[in-house]
Amino acid sequence: MASCAGRGYNARLLIDVVNLGKSYGARALFEGVSLKLVVGARYGLVGANGSGKTTFLKILSGDEPSTEGAIAIPREARVGVLRQDQFLEDSKRILDIAMAGDQIVTAALAEQHALVESGSHDAGRIAELEDRIAAHDGYTLEARASAILEGLGIPVAVHRQPLSTLSGGFKLRVLLAQVLIGGPDVLLLDEPTNHLDILSIRWLEKFLGGYRGCAVIVSHDQRFLDNVSTHILDVDYATITLYPGNYTNFVREKAAIRERKEAEIARAEAVIAEKRSFVERFGAKATKASQAQSRLKQIEKIEVETLESSSRRAPRFQFLPARQSGRDVLTIEHVSKAYGEKRVLRDVSITVRRNERVAIIGPNGLGKSTLLKIAVGALEQDAGAVKWGHEARVGYFPQDHHEVLEQPNKTPLEIIWDTVPRETVNYVRGQLGRMLFSGEDVDKKVGSLSGGEAARVVFCKLMVEQPNVLVLDEPTNHLDLESIDALILALSTFDGTVIFVSHDRAFVAALATRILEVTVDGFRDFPGSYDEYLARCGDDHLDADAVVLRAKKDRVAERNEGSALSWEEQKKRANRKKQLPARRDEVVAAIEAAEARRAEIQAKYCEAGFYEKASKEEVDALHREETELGPKIDALVAEWESLEAEIASLE
Repeated sequence: MASCAGRGYNARLLIDVVNLGKSYGARALFEGVSLKLVVGARYGLVGANGSGKTTFLKILSGDEPSTEGAIAIPREARVGVLRQDQFLEDSKRILDIAMAGDQIVTAALAEQHALVESGSHDAGRIAELEDRIAAHDGYTLEARASAILEGLGIPVAVHRQPLSTLSGGFKLRVLLAQVLIGGPDVLLLDEPTNHLDILSIRWLEKFLGGYRGCAVIVSHDQRFLDNVSTHILDVDYATITLYPGNYTNFVREKAAIRERKEAEIARAEAVIAEKRSFVERFGAKATKASQAQSRLKQIEKIEVETLESSSRRAPRFQFLPARQSGRDVLTIEHVSKAYGEKRVLRDVSITVRRNERVAIIGPNGLGKSTLLKIAVGALEQDAGAVKWGHEARVGYFPQDHHEVLEQPNKTPLEIIWDTVPRETVNYVRGQLGRMLFSGEDVDKKVGSLSGGEAARVVFCKLMVEQPNVLVLDEPTNHLDLESIDALILALSTFDGTVIFVSHDRAFVAALATRILEVTVDGFRDFPGSYDEYLARCGDDHLDADAVVLRAKKDRVAERNEGSALSWEEQKKRANRKKQLPARRDEVVAAIEAAEARRAEIQAKYCEAGFYEKASKEEVDALHREETELGPKIDALVAEWESLEAEIASLE
């Protein structure tokens, strides 16, 4: 990615937000926002649905004006924006669309090609274009674009095909590749992990880890935010607050700040109550009158802060089965499915038992959603059989909410009442209230609902249907972080069976008791949690087939090697096995210390008035130290990975 070093503007500060505000009529999303966003920092932008995250991103990109205040981004800085609603031409080649992200190189290449085709003899201009292309690494553009597309899960074999050959989710990956290839100094990403599978998310995390510009990222994927963010921008209390560190640090720090404020208010109110009690008891006595007046004056001087209500609200999911199912819930026998010549499922056989929480994971395009649709009867298989067990009552959450909310002119109230027509309107409103629909919200047209609102209507429908089996296809898409946490809590206490497809690793890790991994060779069934699956099968950032194949080869080689080792060699291995964990712990501690120091330096840059107060020598010294910390951390991480690999091999 492009570095900002050497450009003709402040090499640290990239986005200066001054007293920014945005209102829609009488409703203020945020106001009085002042931030300094710097090079080398990756800002996770979080907040409740409707709080203003995407609006803030649109203001940064220039797509929408602010109501008040200003944003300054250096004119020379290149800005890359991932928009969820950007138009793409289906007739263009996938590789060409991705390459178009580097506008400088593609413009120079197009002009160069036009001059050559026209037989132009303007050697000076052609040479100038060649210099520009070379200076911006333009002759490797195709290779770089291809590598990014492949990293995002789009195989090389289709790169020269028209975009129309891809599904909607994969088209968004091409759009993401276009943004990343442009070498932007400022990167604005709105939900970049939507429609990415676990392998592609891991690739994107590593890509962003090496990004040297300034990134602002909206995401509802907690683990992604933890792995990527150096800071969090929290949209809440009608403002935007900056917190150093990743998402987990932010949650802890925000809660601690709130608790401190509540404690301060409680102490102030206790002091006021004590003084007021004295006044009420002794105010009428002449001997105590002066003391009572003194306390009244003291009360007037005590300031009690008013805590605003958070915009964060979580739905109250509750799934209560009407009755239990039998022991064997679902039996799938030799099911196959093809779309034309593309076979996505081949001879799949699975049995799911009561109270299992089965996570189906793996790259997109291998039939995960197709299997769920066949299981619930929304799609016909080509071969094989699906059998639901005794008393199995199935509730289905499709990835496309329109499959359930088929009538866009109906309201949430009508949809839920149609589901339980014998219930009272108060019951229906109460259930919708659990899903954050109150007042006039229940009378909105379904077709006008946001993705998060539509998802909550579908969940409300499941709640009143009272199934004992939940089949969920990407249930966390469009939910904010608070809603995801609430859903995890409800599903973990659900007295029934859950079968779900998800790319959200935190969600899978919190819920799954069994993993079905989809590969090009079929399904691998792992009885255990997601963390146990990773420990057994390898890290999820590599191709799943290669990981498993390599692990099998390594285990065979280790067994063969172990049988041939001499007693002395076996003793050396045993000693080494004892020494490695201590060294690993030292390296981990060094990584944490170095990352903490880098976060401390970056936090200094964000302090109000830092650049005005600090001398040039101080700023340069901090910049040098931060620059030196990068390679140091990379070296330590490489050593840690090597140690972990060696420990695993010795075990």
